Amino acid sequence: MFLAVLLPRLALAVALPSVPAPREPHTNVFFEVAVVDDYQWLEDASAPAVRVWTRMENERTRAYFAQLPFRDGIAQQLAQLRGEESARYNDLQERKGRIFALRFKPPAQQPVLVRLSSLEAPALWRTVFDPNAYNTNGTTAIDWYLASPDGRLVAVSLSEGGSEQGTLHFFEVETGRKLADEIPRVQFPTGGGSAAWTADGAGILYTRYPHEGERPPADINFYQQVWSHRLGTPVADDQYAIGKDFPRIAEIELEASPDGQWILASVANGDGGDFAHYLRDAAGKWQQVTRFEDGIKRVKFGRDGALYLLSRKNAPRGQVLRLPLGTPALAKATVAAPKGRGTVQEFAPSDHGLYVSYLLGGPSALFYYPRGSTRSREIPIPPISAVSGLDSWQGDDAVLGNVSYVKPFAWFTYNQASKALRRTALYMTAPVDFDDIEVVREFATSKDGTKVPVNILHKQGLKRDGQNPTLLYGYGGYGVSLTPGFDSTHRIWFDAGGVYAVANLRGGGEYGEEWHKAGNLTHKQHVFDDFIAAAEHLVKRGYTNPSKLAVEGASNGGLLMGAFLTQRPDLARAVVSRVGIYDMLRVELDPNGQFNITEFGTVKDLEQFKALYAYSPFHHVRDGVRYPAMLLPTGDNDGRVNPAHSRKMAARLQAASSSELPILFRSSATAGHGIGSSLKDRIAEQADALAFLFDQLGVDASRWTFR
Repeated sequence: MFLAVLLPRLALAVALPSVPAPREPHTNVFFEVAVVDDYQWLEDASAPAVRVWTRMENERTRAYFAQLPFRDGIAQQLAQLRGEESARYNDLQERKGRIFALRFKPPAQQPVLVRLSSLEAPALWRTVFDPNAYNTNGTTAIDWYLASPDGRLVAVSLSEGGSEQGTLHFFEVETGRKLADEIPRVQFPTGGGSAAWTADGAGILYTRYPHEGERPPADINFYQQVWSHRLGTPVADDQYAIGKDFPRIAEIELEASPDGQWILASVANGDGGDFAHYLRDAAGKWQQVTRFEDGIKRVKFGRDGALYLLSRKNAPRGQVLRLPLGTPALAKATVAAPKGRGTVQEFAPSDHGLYVSYLLGGPSALFYYPRGSTRSREIPIPPISAVSGLDSWQGDDAVLGNVSYVKPFAWFTYNQASKALRRTALYMTAPVDFDDIEVVREFATSKDGTKVPVNILHKQGLKRDGQNPTLLYGYGGYGVSLTPGFDSTHRIWFDAGGVYAVANLRGGGEYGEEWHKAGNLTHKQHVFDDFIAAAEHLVKRGYTNPSKLAVEGASNGGLLMGAFLTQRPDLARAVVSRVGIYDMLRVELDPNGQFNITEFGTVKDLEQFKALYAYSPFHHVRDGVRYPAMLLPTGDNDGRVNPAHSRKMAARLQAASSSELPILFRSSATAGHGIGSSLKDRIAEQADALAFLFDQLGVDASRWTFR
C-alpha cells in the first residue's frame, strides 16, 4: 500500500532541480569521539557559497509550489478566514480603571496597543500605538508593553523583522505622543526582556543587555542585568540596579507590587526551569527571597501585603504558598493552595482569597480558595478547555481567558458574590464553526509503558478505516504544556477530510515537574518515544496509516520532528518541521544554545554528550534510507534557533534519501523564529505547509484550485 501511494507522485519530486552541496568533511572531537560533519560549511550565513546555496534552495522550493495549482487557492482562503475573524484581544492590563490590550484584527499585519472603555458591551477601543502605521511594511512588532501605575503612559518594546531585538519606547496614552526617551537592548531572543515602573510613574526599571564595548563580542547577548531610568534624562545617566552576580544565562522578569513600593525580579537560570527571586523595597534595597534549589517557579504580589509563590519543592505538580512582605523568609511561608488537585497552571490573589487554575494533563480546571483556608470551591468552565491570563483587578472578582478546541477564545469575568462566570464583550468570533467536529482524548502507550494523552479532532461520523489524512502535532520540552486552542484555519484541514491530533508528551508540563524532568537532559529520548507511540496509536486505532500520516512541530518541536524522522522514517509520509534544532552537538555554540543547556545538556559533560549524540537528528541521517517528504521553514532573523540547523539538515537529507520524495528548505528574509512575524509572512508559510501536506498525502484539492 505504501509503494502504491508513492509511485504516482514521484514525477513531481524528480522534476525538481538539484542544488549542489559538496561534502566537505570536518572532524570535531568530543571525549575522544571523532564526529565528522560534511556540512559544517553551511553554518556561515555570510559566506558567498552559503548565500548561493540558500538562494538556489529557495528557488527550488518555489518551483515545487509553483507546480501545485491549489497552493494559491489555499493562501486566498487562509487570508479570507483571517480577515473575517473578529478582533482578538491579548495581554490585558488594568491601571486605575484604565484597561489596555493588544488588539489584532486582519488585514493589519501586527497587533495594535489599545485602551478599552470597559470589558462590557459596548467595549469601545482607542489606539495608543499602532506599529502598522509606525512602519507600513508590517515588520515592526510589539514584543511587550507595560502601562504606568496611573495609566497615563505606556512603555513598549519594539523590534524589527521577527528579530526580537527590542528597544524600549514611551507613549502618552491620551494623545499617542511618543516621548523622546528610547532605551536600547532591553530585549533579545536569548533571555527575553521586561520592565517595572516606579511608584510615581516617573521612572522605570528595565532589563539591559551589555552595550558595545562593555563585554567581549561572545558575551554581548548574555549577562542580563536590571537598570533604572528616569524619564526625560539621557540613557547614558541610567543607573545599575542588580544583576552583576546573576548567571551568564540569566533571564529576568520584573514586576511591581500593586502600590508600586516593591519590585520583584524573577531570575531564571537559562531555560531549564529553575528560578531565584529578589525583592526591592521602597528605599531601593534588594534582598534575595528564593534560590534556584528552592523549587519556587513563580511569584506574584497580593494586595494584602504578601507574596504568593508557586512551589514545586516536594510537590511536583505544585502548591501555592503565602509569604508576608514584611518578613520575606521562605521558611515562614504558609500554604495558600495545597497540592493534589492537578498541576498548578496559573494563580491570582484577590482581596480575600486566591484563584488557581490547574492542568489536568492538558485541559484546565479553576478553583477559588478563601484566605486562611485550604478548602476550595470549583468554578465551572467549559469542558476540555484552557484557562489563561488569570487575574484579579479589584475586590474578589476575577478576569480570565478561556478557549477550547472547538470554541474561539473569549475573556470572562467571575463575580464572587453572584458566583457567575460571564463572557465579556471581548470574545472572538470566527467565520466558520466547529459544531461538526468531535474531540476525543485517548492514551497511547509509550515504550516504557507510560500513558501519553493524545487529543484527536475530526468530523463527526469519521470512518476509522485507516485512510484518513492525519496531522499529528507535538512539542515536549521546557515544561511547556500544549493546552486546548482554537484555530479557524483548521477548517481547511477538516473539510479536506483531515484528522488533527495533539500529543501531550513528556518534557512538557501537563503533569507537573516530574513529567517535565522525564523528558529533558539525558531523558530526552522519552519525548521521542512518546511521539512515536502517539503516531502508532493513530494507526492502530484506524484513524490513518503511515502513507496518510504527517507530523508537525516547531523549534524544540522541530528537534522532535528530526528525531522522529531519523528513528522511524517508515511511520509517516510527510514532515513539517519549522525553525527546528537538528545538530545537538553544536547547538550550544549559538547564544541561545547556551540558555538551552539547562534543558538539553552540554557536550562538555560526558553523560550528557552521550545522550545528545545518541539522538541528534543530523548525525543519524543514513544514506540510502527512504525518508518521508520534509518541509523545513526557517527565518533569517531567528535569534532562538540558528537557521544553519535547517540548512545542514536539508542538505544532508537531500543527499541521503532514496525515496525521491521532496526535501524542501524554505527561508524568509523578513522573519525570525515566528514571534513578531507579519500576517502576510505567516499566511504564506501556512499556505506552503498545507499545500505540501495536501500534495504528499494525496488530498483532493480540487476545491482550492483556480481554473
